[in-house]
Amino acid sequence: MKIDAKDFRVPSGKKVKLSKWPTIVKPVYKSKEKYQELLEKHVEELSSLQHLHYASNRYALLLIFQGMDGAGKDGAIRHVMSGVNPEGCEVFSFKQPSAEELEHDFLWRSTCRLPER
Repeated sequence: MKIDAKDFRVPSGKKVKLSKWPTIVKPVYKSKEKYQELLEKHVEELSSLQHLHYASNRYALLLIFQGMDGAGKDGAIRHVMSGVNPEGCEVFSFKQPSAEELEHDFLWRSTCRLPER
């Protein structure tokens, strides 16, 4: 079972009524055992892809997790990155913006930390 991204997109020009959108997504697994199997499969695949990506030495990957305190960023990162070798990663945490950062757009400070390629 796959999550369909179309379920979360708003067509251009349409208005959104959040009260009409579901707050819970249907589970992509039938039991905890099936979930563990699916997670292990995806972790292995992610690890394999990281090796391939590293070997190509051509591109860099940037992941930005943005949200308010308590939004679940840490849990999402823990799940997404569980199959990744941390030696192949750089992590930057952004706290309250400085005066200089406030003078720029909201992605400026992450642009300063982009991977070199």
